[in-house]
Amino acid sequence: MSDLLNNAEDERFRAELRDFVTKKLHSETRDKVAQGAPLTREDFARWHRSLYEKGWVAPAWPVEFGGPGWSARKRLIADEEMFRLHTPPLPGFGLKMIGPILMRFGSEAQQVRFLPRILSGEDWWCQGFSEPGAGSDLASLRMRAKRCDGGWKLSGSKIWTTYAQFANWIFCLVRTDPEAKKQGGISMVLVDMASDGVSCQPIRLMDGTEEVNEIFLEEVFVSDEMVVGEINMGWTYAKTLLEHERLGIGGIGRSKHLLQRVRDMADANGRVNDPAIVAELAVFEIDVIAIEAFTLRLLAAAEAGERIGAEASLLKIRGTEIQQGLTELMLDVAGPAMLPERESPCVEEPFENIAYQFLNWRKLSIYGGSNEIQRGILASQVLGL
Repeated sequence: MSDLLNNAEDERFRAELRDFVTKKLHSETRDKVAQGAPLTREDFARWHRSLYEKGWVAPAWPVEFGGPGWSARKRLIADEEMFRLHTPPLPGFGLKMIGPILMRFGSEAQQVRFLPRILSGEDWWCQGFSEPGAGSDLASLRMRAKRCDGGWKLSGSKIWTTYAQFANWIFCLVRTDPEAKKQGGISMVLVDMASDGVSCQPIRLMDGTEEVNEIFLEEVFVSDEMVVGEINMGWTYAKTLLEHERLGIGGIGRSKHLLQRVRDMADANGRVNDPAIVAELAVFEIDVIAIEAFTLRLLAAAEAGERIGAEASLLKIRGTEIQQGLTELMLDVAGPAMLPERESPCVEEPFENIAYQFLNWRKLSIYGGSNEIQRGILASQVLGL
């Protein structure tokens, strides 16, 4: 694939990235990522430490908060190269979600306390938004917050909480005013996972993993200092946070990585010149080039201080559709080669973990606001329907 990002300065930056990854990425972690295998907490933590020591762990953060000062163009190059070199994509709950929200809406005390620990990896965050009865219709959330001396008592549950089993902090949307309209009575709070009354129950997924959980809070005390911004303004903060999330869900680097993996599979089983596969790959390549250009435009706008708004929904829809489509093509190309032989439980490269990856990535069109909801946002806010 011909890159949109390929001038001399870009190539020097790519070379610096490759040299760093070659020296710092643990070989076992690299092999897992290359094979599409599940990752452990230590896989993530070890790579986080390396990026932190280099000053690259938060590409989008301003320099004053510890970021590297990269342009939108550099961030996209880094994303592409990191996927190409099989580095583990770091969970974004701290770095891409609550971190930027605290920079914009958090108190100075919250910024001083939490931002350095997000950068260093000392704190691992998870996201407490969805509930058993409030997923796509997030404004229907029912976790209640009752006023008490010095703070609030939280009761309720959150579900589909990714990597909560690793986390020591969770940012939650809670209902602080049950009399207000749905969006108007919601606040955002920061909760220590070690607090009395917090428990975590893993949920086994159809891919066989337990990367998501249900979190239960029973009369959990949260002080006023752990409320982000103003009371009952949580819906505004959540919309801003989800715009950041959807901007990253486009997954250009991941899509390019998948394209190459499909080509490797087709080459390995003698189907690299199959006209049907060649045609499908060409369509996906064109789609990735288009979404890359669109992503660059949105990143540049965000860098200039502009609000992204509903356009991020289009990026989320097309990005996740491309990635899911490529995992489906992986199944077609691999065919019987993805199944272990009777004599051996192992599957040969490059056909490992294809079923796991296909099943796991069904989530892409659901989390971050389902694609059906995103189409509704585009229809109302962009097309005016």
